[in-house]
This record gives sequence, C-alpha cells and structure tokens, in this order.
Amino acid sequence: MGDYAYDKEIESAGGKINTKAEIDSYIDHHLKDSHDFHLFSYSNDAGERKHVGFPLPVIVWSTDGLKFFMSSEFHHDDDAKVLVNKGDATFTKLHSKIYELENGATQINFDESHHPTNAHRVFDMSITKSVFGLILIGVFMLLIFGGLAKQYKNKNIATGFGRVLEPLVIYVRDEIARPNIGEHKYRKFMGYLLTVFFLIWIGNLLGLTPFGFNITGQIAVTVCLALFTFFIVQFSANKDYWLHIFWMPGVPVLMKIALIPIELIGLLTKPFSLLVRLFANITAGHVVVMGLIALMITLKEQFGVVGSTGLSLFLTLFLSVIELLVAFLQAFIFTMLSALFIGMAVAEHDHPEHAGAAEDDIDEVRERFV
Repeated sequence: MGDYAYDKEIESAGGKINTKAEIDSYIDHHLKDSHDFHLFSYSNDAGERKHVGFPLPVIVWSTDGLKFFMSSEFHHDDDAKVLVNKGDATFTKLHSKIYELENGATQINFDESHHPTNAHRVFDMSITKSVFGLILIGVFMLLIFGGLAKQYKNKNIATGFGRVLEPLVIYVRDEIARPNIGEHKYRKFMGYLLTVFFLIWIGNLLGLTPFGFNITGQIAVTVCLALFTFFIVQFSANKDYWLHIFWMPGVPVLMKIALIPIELIGLLTKPFSLLVRLFANITAGHVVVMGLIALMITLKEQFGVVGSTGLSLFLTLFLSVIELLVAFLQAFIFTMLSALFIGMAVAEHDHPEHAGAAEDDIDEVRERFV
C-alpha cells in the first residue's frame, strides 16, 4: 500500500519528487523491469504528463490462451486503471505486473493492503526492457566477434576494433580459463566463458548510461547465468568429481557418510553465491548512485540549492568512476568463479595407495612453493 500511495503523490505533484518517501519510491521503480522503453517524462503547459519512449511486445499466457499485444495499449498506466481486452481475457497492469481479471469484471478490486481480489497474475513472456537490452547486447556481440572471427580467416593480426577485442579475449584465456581449468581442457569452455564475461561487462556498462537499463540487477537474469554455470559443471564433471562428493577417498567410512550431505549442499551454494553476488553488487551500486543524486533534494535545506547540488554532483561523478571498475570486476569475478568450478569438475585426481607416495607429493608441493 505504501508504494501505491507514494506513486499517487508523485503523480499529483506533476512528477516532481520532493520527499524521502517519493525518492524511495522512485529508486524502487528505477530498479524494476518495465514493459516499455521509457526515457523520460515531462509535464506540458496544460499540466498533462507526457512520456518519451517506445512500447515493447507483451506476450502472456492467459485462461484464453496465448495473447500478444503492444504495451502502448496500457497507455503508460501502472495503477490498474486501463483495461485491455483480448478475446475473452481482460488484462491490466499494476506495479509493472500484468494481471488477468476474472470473467465479467469491469474493474479491479483491492483489499485493505491494496492487493487484487478479483484478478490473478499471468504467465508473462513479454519482451521487457531488460530482455530488450539482452537482445541488443547479443546482436552487438555477434557483430563484433563475428567480424573478429572473419579477420582471422584472412590475416594473423586483427585490425580496427578487433585490436581492442583481441587483448580482452587473450586476457580471459590466459588469466581466467587456463589457470583454473587447465592447459588441456580450457578450449572446450572458452565459448561460454567469453560469452558470459562480455555479456555481464557490457550489461553493467549499459546500466551506467542514461537509458535506464538494469539488466544484471534483475534477479531472473543472474539466476539464469548461474544455472548455465551449474549445468555446465554437472554435465562436464568426471568420475573423480562425483567420487569426491559421494564417497570421498582417504577418509573413514563414517566421515564419508557425514560428508555426503555437506557436499550436496555445496553443489547448490556455488551457483547461489554466483547469482547473489552479481545481483547484490549491481543493485547496491544503482541504489547508492540514485541516493547520491537525491542529496540535492534531501540536503537542500541544510546546504542550499547550490551546495546540495554541487555535493551531489561531485559524489555521483566519483562513484560513477568507481562503478566503471565494478562493472569490469563483477564480470571478471563471475567468469573466474565459473572457470574455477568447471576446473574442479574436470580435474583429474591422484589417489595414492600408500603413504610413501603421498609424502612424495607433499615434498614436491613444498619444493614448488619454496
């Protein structure tokens, strides 16, 4: 109910944001995905709110089957006032979520907590703003890396923009794939590691632009990326990997049995850590930047318009420079950990039958360390 009240206050004020509650609501709205590509809004001379952007396709599965229409039919409404009739199904949009009304309903009803009582969520497969951003990044990556691949067919040294990409590709190969997966097996996984590295990095950089993308700040995106790593690890794992999970060599039988559930939990915590780390860091970065921008409003009484605006501008620019580093760092960490988990799954392990062989291995490790 709180977010709804704040949205009403912002609308009644002509889109102006002056209170902490309105700022919190605006930041929350900025972090969410949307069904249209919205750039900015303004109020005309008549006091009407005008929105600049373009609609995106809405694809939902309803009680009347698959429905397809453009988000412009909602007329930028996000308060369930506008109804869209498609066949025997009626849809409305509330807080960026699409609902289907019950048969015969002409308006949506709410309980005391402002939850719909005569409508239900639909299975949403729409091309949202984040999906649109992913498509843009995918097309961009196909173009630039397709061009780089064509260059290598005719020449040994890349030219043009390929000279920028080549060091990055070599960096992922020599600093991430080879050390973590191994010299003889890394090539098999280079396609995935390069894809996930550049996808996350470009997505993070796109989130720093004024276009309002928050791709890697969407939990659904990070979950999918983590699941890709999880399934690649499990389907690429050798027998030694599964042996160390279900019957760890070199430990007593009772300890082996006790370690099985711990190792199984570890299978799930690895991808969970991947998705949470990326989602939390990117979301926190957006929240902090938006909060620093809001200082010009919250500190206006203490420092005046010039002082609060100057402080907000300085801190925002400073943090934005750090965010450029974080954009690369998060892509590196996700790719490196993915390579590490893959390397653990495909590594070959030696299990000496006697203590002498184990002692020789220990001595060798000590010598290499020294």
